[in-house]
Amino acid sequence: MRVTFLGQAGLFIETRAGSILCDPWFNPAYFGSWFPFPANDGIDPALIGHPTYLYISHLHHDHFDPAWLSQHVARDATVLLPDYLIDDLRHELHALGFRHFIETADCEPIELGGGLRVLIHALTAPTDGPIGDSALIVDDGETRLLNLNDSRPPDPDKLLSLGPIDLLFLQFSGAIWYPMVYEFPERAKTTLAHKKRVVQLARAQRYIEIMEPAFVVPSAGPPCFLDDDLFDFNDLRRDPANIFPDQEVFLDHLQSGGIRAGRLMLPGSVGELRPGSFEVSHPVPEPEIRRIFDDREAYLRDYQARVRPLLDAEHRRWRLAGLTDPAPDGSGAEPNDEPSPPLDLLAELKAWFEPLMGFGEQICVGIGAPVLLDLRGPQGLATIPEGQPAGIILDFVDQLVRPWDGIEVPRYVFRIDRPLVETLVRQHEVDWVNSLFLSMRFRAARKGPYNEFVYTWFKCLDLERLQYAEGFYAEKAKAEGTFVLDGWDIQRRCPHMKADLTRFATIDGGVLTCSLHGWQYELESGRCLTSDGHELTARQLSGEELAALEAAAASGGATVAAAIGGD
Repeated sequence: MRVTFLGQAGLFIETRAGSILCDPWFNPAYFGSWFPFPANDGIDPALIGHPTYLYISHLHHDHFDPAWLSQHVARDATVLLPDYLIDDLRHELHALGFRHFIETADCEPIELGGGLRVLIHALTAPTDGPIGDSALIVDDGETRLLNLNDSRPPDPDKLLSLGPIDLLFLQFSGAIWYPMVYEFPERAKTTLAHKKRVVQLARAQRYIEIMEPAFVVPSAGPPCFLDDDLFDFNDLRRDPANIFPDQEVFLDHLQSGGIRAGRLMLPGSVGELRPGSFEVSHPVPEPEIRRIFDDREAYLRDYQARVRPLLDAEHRRWRLAGLTDPAPDGSGAEPNDEPSPPLDLLAELKAWFEPLMGFGEQICVGIGAPVLLDLRGPQGLATIPEGQPAGIILDFVDQLVRPWDGIEVPRYVFRIDRPLVETLVRQHEVDWVNSLFLSMRFRAARKGPYNEFVYTWFKCLDLERLQYAEGFYAEKAKAEGTFVLDGWDIQRRCPHMKADLTRFATIDGGVLTCSLHGWQYELESGRCLTSDGHELTARQLSGEELAALEAAAASGGATVAAAIGGD
């Protein structure tokens, strides 16, 4: 099996039975905020543009690049579709002209011919990507490659059903806006960012420990930020409080943990995978590799200079808020020379959001408070058209959209430049997470802990997505038995995203941490320390119960539940 790394989560996999193009991303994403790191503009599209199969893991725009697919990928490629319950991914690819699809079933292998098998694990919670994320296994009969991209399967053992993994590509770096955009005191923000960095490195390491691949390649991040307003988000000096550590940081982390399987791949690197070996050749000499990682700021400044025209065009595009409808090929549309007349955003959002609130009872209850869109922007300097409010309140208690009076201080606040919101409204963007929030071009404030329902709302701004999320929450959070750890009888599934706590839980000082997402629970009370409304069922065992467990384990015939009298 031959693998060419394309940057971020992009792979071009070649086997005797055909090739698979995975998640090619080349254009800046999220209002021009994200760029591939290292740069992948040296890859010749012609070399990868005629794959046998195309696999797009999910619709986040650092994985799904419609303009690049439209311009460079032959439409006779057969698309490998994850088993999503919403057909958004299929519809998007069909709109680009792809007509050949293989609909996979979750975690069931598909024989593609010539000895080539694939298996796709589809994750379908509202918090998985933009309503869905997935992982791909490729088995050519001799070796197995697992492309985890940035999915976080709660049951990673399912991915071992075809046999041991020879080569694993997985995410290790940050891919979200927390806590950088939050208006926390600087010291608190530093502490939270450090904690997140530690958690995400530990989560990636835990996947490696569970699946025991022969070789590991860090992928799916980090992006780099080349806009002047965002440049400081780059981890220029291995800052322990930066959530975007680079590939070499992760490889060093693995080495320190005794894991020697890590391999570095850059955009254009080629790896030859054979049983027991994985040989990588890089497209640039060692001094250039060292410059990328050891002289990061100079490398990024040169990169920034090359893409400056793209940044300028992106600023002009949304500052004018003059978009027409997106072009059919997914490449977007040219901005007008003059700004469009300002929208009546209050009327537009009222007509759009209020009917959805009426159908989103569980999400509205989950939010349980007003949310402010402060349209003056992160610095409070955006121009507000005469006669229009400086902010808009999304009132999830009374299910109303109303003007902000400038005095009310809601529990949740988003400070966003008005032109960005106008752009989202003009495009009728149904997923603000996969556009605005990942751009980090906003600031947020909240009173109290994180509330996942707020962000679920902003990625479910049409009826189909909203009803899907409502159904998920209606069926969620049922415990699936219990297990014992460090003297506690604990529900097996994490209340947050149902991760198997027998694989991801650790206990320290009476606090259980689920390493899949870093959520924490106070065992004595069951209270979630990360967010409201996610209580954990746990009970400390008595000495007699622990003795019974030890006796049952010694006999080898009794279950934990039988030994302690549980369900």
